[in-house]
Amino acid sequence: MRFLLTTALVLGTLLSYSQNFKEKELKTEIKEVTVFLKGAQIFETGSVVIPQGNTILKVKGLSSFVDEKSVQVKATGDFTILSVNHSLNHVNELKKNEKADSLTKVMEAIDLSIDYENARADVLKEKKSILDENRNLGGQNSGASITQLKQAMDFYEIEVAKIKSEQIKIRRTLEAKNGELVALQQQLKEVNDRPVWPSGEIEIRVAAEAQTNAKFTITYMVGNAGWYPKYDVRVKDIKSPLQLIYKAELFQNTGIDWKNVKLRFSNGSPNQSGMVPTLLPWNLTYARYTHLQPNIYYGLDAVRSVQGRVTAAEDGSALPGASVIVKGTTIGTVTDGGGNYALTLPNGASALTISYIGYRTEDVTINQSKINVAMEADQAQLSEAVVTAGGLSGRANGITLRGYSNRRSLAYKASAVKAEDAQSLATNVIENQTTVEIEVATPYTVKSNGEKLMIDLKKYDIDALYEYYAIPKLDKDAFLMARIINWDQYSLLEGEANLYFEDAFVGRSILDAKSLQDTLSISLGRDRSIVISREKNEQFSKRKVLSGNIQETKGFKIVVRNKKSQAINLTLFDQVPVSIIDDITVTLVELSKAKFDKKTGQVAWDLNIDPQQQKEINLQYEVKYPKNESVLLE
Repeated sequence: MRFLLTTALVLGTLLSYSQNFKEKELKTEIKEVTVFLKGAQIFETGSVVIPQGNTILKVKGLSSFVDEKSVQVKATGDFTILSVNHSLNHVNELKKNEKADSLTKVMEAIDLSIDYENARADVLKEKKSILDENRNLGGQNSGASITQLKQAMDFYEIEVAKIKSEQIKIRRTLEAKNGELVALQQQLKEVNDRPVWPSGEIEIRVAAEAQTNAKFTITYMVGNAGWYPKYDVRVKDIKSPLQLIYKAELFQNTGIDWKNVKLRFSNGSPNQSGMVPTLLPWNLTYARYTHLQPNIYYGLDAVRSVQGRVTAAEDGSALPGASVIVKGTTIGTVTDGGGNYALTLPNGASALTISYIGYRTEDVTINQSKINVAMEADQAQLSEAVVTAGGLSGRANGITLRGYSNRRSLAYKASAVKAEDAQSLATNVIENQTTVEIEVATPYTVKSNGEKLMIDLKKYDIDALYEYYAIPKLDKDAFLMARIINWDQYSLLEGEANLYFEDAFVGRSILDAKSLQDTLSISLGRDRSIVISREKNEQFSKRKVLSGNIQETKGFKIVVRNKKSQAINLTLFDQVPVSIIDDITVTLVELSKAKFDKKTGQVAWDLNIDPQQQKEINLQYEVKYPKNESVLLE
């Protein structure tokens, strides 16, 4: 009985409490955005006059992808914040895609143009009908002279020719415009078939002893946004500093446009777990019960690329704005309007992670250079969305309001928020305790359409050491490498790099900023002015049978020619086999003063070659093994 009485009193208090609240809209604008590698933190500000008593302030029209646990509210004014709650409003869904509105307007203009063309065709048809009815008028009039008849016939011919010519133009115009209309209708169908997401709302309950002016700063994390580090590496010549342009490939598909906002790019990843890993026991068993992952390694020539198209599995339509990232790296991109993507792959890349709103995230093994992905709809996400074709659907996904005592415990007195001064530089690097942020002073507008926006962050002129590397056994070209000492001062991330040498685009590479070396090496691509050949020297390549063994001698001649107008330093690599069996012995015969690593079998020559000169290198080794066995030496 006492429990029932207590419950009734609490419910009565809550009912009375909720009935005393007046509702008012708090209009806010997005002023700042911190973009993480995955996700973004939004900073919104707004002002409102709070009346005396209890008030519910509602911030409406937010993104559907707000992380409710990340919502924070700060304010200035003489009032108390009682509680903050987040919910989704399925009645007031986010505005439709602006592209749909744009397509509709274009189609309406084409329809109007078609109507005009058809009307003109009707006029021409009527005009020709009148001419046909009167072409024998001269013949019916016996008084008409031959001159008059000729004039009438000439007039008829000229007018009919004009009509026919214009009719042909109208027919071709109508064919072209109807073709445009069909293409636009298909685009509009693809846009309208995509889900329309509900809008987010934040409800702030406040109490004021008297009417007061209030300023609010609201921050929250939002999904379906991020950035990928990109670089332009420009080298005028090997005597000049290397110019490194650090860029951000920004995308956002949150459902809300960011208009004239201050951007910051962070190398942090707040969605990644911050828990320290636990080292579990290492249980050793027999090899036949042990499965080891292969250790994939690619050489200098194996910087590969992958491209493809991302579509919806249900109808094959393109998915523009889908995120494509090399798993375990910061190398990624977003698909274009046709769903196409292209990426340069780092050494050891094994899988792509592809994600898109309303579809299940896919991990795809990289096993070829062209990978098309058909994504399956995620019904759990789509149940939250409003699909245009199917009408209003979905379920509420807000936070259940807790009891008065819990909301009361969240109350605090609002305090002032100090504003930051604008930066005078184009960008400013801010080093926090665990992350680095690059702040862009110029405001940007970023539309919610998933399209790429490339933003220059920093430009560095860096002293670099230039060296050429070549492995003619694998690739006959020489690769120019720029070596940067103390590179970690630039706070770089792993990313794709466009390479420009001597004012010409020479290809793409990967800037391996995850390297633990003190010196960062950047491949600047192939130099065709250095010609290399590697041929078997038949004079020294022999096979003999000695008692119970076979002795094979292998010889190679390597020639390097420098066709450039300046001297070069070239490090050239080759190898000899390394025996792991006692019955197989490998003996070096000729190395041409190379450096030799006994453990790996790697042979390296440091060559300095003058302009228009060449050098010849000989590599020769001998392998002895039992004659009843065979080895592969080619």
